[in-house]
Amino acid sequence: MKTLLYIGNKLSNQGKTVTSIETLGKFLEAEGYIVKTASSKTNKVLRLMDMLYHVIKYRKQTHFVLIDTYSTSNFYYAFFVSQLCCFLNLKYIPILRGGNLPNRLKSHPKLSKPIFNKSHINVAPSKYILSNFEAMGYSNVVCIPNTIEIKKYPFKLRSFDKIKLLWVRSFSKIYNPLLAIQVLKALKDENIETELCMVGPENDGSLQETKNYAKELNLEVDFKGKLNKDAWVKLSESFNIFINTTNFDNMPVSVIEAMAVGLPVVSTNVGGMPYLISTGKNGILIEPNNAEAFVNAIKKIKNQPEKTIDIITSARKKAEAFNWGTVKNQWIKLFNN
Repeated sequence: MKTLLYIGNKLSNQGKTVTSIETLGKFLEAEGYIVKTASSKTNKVLRLMDMLYHVIKYRKQTHFVLIDTYSTSNFYYAFFVSQLCCFLNLKYIPILRGGNLPNRLKSHPKLSKPIFNKSHINVAPSKYILSNFEAMGYSNVVCIPNTIEIKKYPFKLRSFDKIKLLWVRSFSKIYNPLLAIQVLKALKDENIETELCMVGPENDGSLQETKNYAKELNLEVDFKGKLNKDAWVKLSESFNIFINTTNFDNMPVSVIEAMAVGLPVVSTNVGGMPYLISTGKNGILIEPNNAEAFVNAIKKIKNQPEKTIDIITSARKKAEAFNWGTVKNQWIKLFNN
């Protein structure tokens, strides 16, 4: 069986969100692949060194090096790891996870081309990323979506007498958690009974900033911190609307999971979201950084229960397309080429 070296941020033991290096890595192991991973180092420089060390250590037994590739500072991990792979004549596969990667292609072409032109193949988790890479002249790109195990997400119909909002993401400025507080405030200002629960770990100081903002506005918000998958799925049963407030996005697993459990999704219309959600069919997309637009969408969900049932039923069917049992065949085909 083939050996894979998976390079990414494996930081869940450090209080961070579980990322694909752990979820996809486990899926691939279950299919019989030998999967080595790096790195769990907290310090960014040490993490990069550990990644490079693993490439050298496993160079003789590795068939493919998978590289989670983001648009922020972690982009440089992909650059250095990919160039080492080139030097060692290893096949590497960037997995294009950063929602702002299209802008990175434009702003850093001299760094981007050595990564993506010399790869075995580039894997885009969304058609949004695929289309942007193709528009920039990259032809060696294939779309393999993010994946879940659908059986772990029980579907539930909900009532909307009281609005109970759920927000699930790491607390990062790019995900705009402050907007969730603004939405809560706007709903309460209209005398709409509303609760807000926010789930996710601290990333860049945004968690404390969000808590301070809620306190400043005299709003009660339930901050749950980081929860494992089973815990937040169980928690989701008590809520009836999922809000995604991000300014940049690709194909977020958290939104796919919300669709799977029957939470109607209201999301900003950014990045790959329009490739996942069709407004009025399986969710509602609104312009970014606009609390009023969120309020209007939430009121539609509350006031049109029959339409909402159609939306969440369609969303569940959409989520089923991301089941590992389906998606795994694309990965297996890729590794066999």
